Amino acid sequence: MTYQEVLDWMFAQLPMYQRQGQAAFKKDLTNIFALCEELGNPQKKFKTIHVGGTNGKGSTSHMLASILQEAGYKVGLYTSPHLKNFTERIRINGEEISRDAVIDFVVNNKVFLEKQGLSFFEMTVGLAFEEFANQKVDIAIIEVGLGGRLDSTNIIIPEVSVITNIGLDHTQFLGETLPEIAFEKAGIIKQNIPVVIGERQNETEKVFIAKAEECKAPIVFASDNPKNYATDLLGDYQKYNVTTAVTAIQQLKEYKVSKENIKNGLLNVVKNTNLKGRWQVLQDNPKIICDTAHNKEGLFYTLEQLKKENYKQLHIVLGVVSDKNLSEILPMFPKNAIYYFCKPNIPRGLLADELEAQANGFDLVGEVFDSVSQAFEKAKTNASEEGVIYVGGSTFVVAEIL
Repeated sequence: MTYQEVLDWMFAQLPMYQRQGQAAFKKDLTNIFALCEELGNPQKKFKTIHVGGTNGKGSTSHMLASILQEAGYKVGLYTSPHLKNFTERIRINGEEISRDAVIDFVVNNKVFLEKQGLSFFEMTVGLAFEEFANQKVDIAIIEVGLGGRLDSTNIIIPEVSVITNIGLDHTQFLGETLPEIAFEKAGIIKQNIPVVIGERQNETEKVFIAKAEECKAPIVFASDNPKNYATDLLGDYQKYNVTTAVTAIQQLKEYKVSKENIKNGLLNVVKNTNLKGRWQVLQDNPKIICDTAHNKEGLFYTLEQLKKENYKQLHIVLGVVSDKNLSEILPMFPKNAIYYFCKPNIPRGLLADELEAQANGFDLVGEVFDSVSQAFEKAKTNASEEGVIYVGGSTFVVAEIL
């Protein structure tokens, strides 16, 4: 099989949450245990840090990887979803997994993968674990895909567990309230393993404390002791992720990481790990900013940041997926912007005219476009040099313009 044939097979034939939504959500860990058993349990052959949460888990994971790279360690990084290339999900010291490794994994295991009926996400987790074991990483940062308790990554015994914060996202899977969602996220807390909670929240702290006590896991709330380090990741909201990442590093007992390593790691996240899509400035005059924030909590910080920009006219290229609660997020968007409504090119994308109809109810006015690229090109045509173009609403919208 060629690389493209392998990807087509993975994407098209197997359930994948990003494409199909609820149909891809598995209610237990049977499949990932079976796959890892078949692979010789690669997840037991390297150390890990497990990172969950609603917002900030991707940035925090990249920060952790960058800091440990600066300290001289060989660091695996597993994140999802990818923006442009599938291989972005699995990196070692910032280098993406080779296409040949992806091909070999699928070709060597295809009979088992089909027989077991593995999901896209389960397969990808198995591939990551095998790659990190084969490459003998010193430690791997493993980002939770969805939730925690039943997430395919949740078969590792990490050096430290990290939960960034809790917000209302993926409520159709994780629960309708913050405590319900916190319960699912708290599922990554392990027996006697320290856990760092990024932000102390009134509605959720009791859930985490109860689970930590049950597991005899030392618990630290990072926000109780903010860390003052600069980072190359733009956006004021990154200060919370910095505090979480540094606090997590401080829980590692067997790794030597100096203050200089922390400082340099946080200043070189993009260079060390190739992170994209977090308040990423694509050009100036007009200034074009893209950000993958897509839920109420994430968009709050991003849109607050947008208010600090100076511009003659604001242009917003906006697309979302169909399971978003638009009555929560649309009121947050500025009314004085020109909107370019579009549908991300995935089955779960919300039709652009439906998005426009709901947006109009909150006095957000603009045009409907057939694609993200058409909307983006029109915004670039309309914007003067003193304008600002913001592209967002969904990871998948950002992916299409990068």
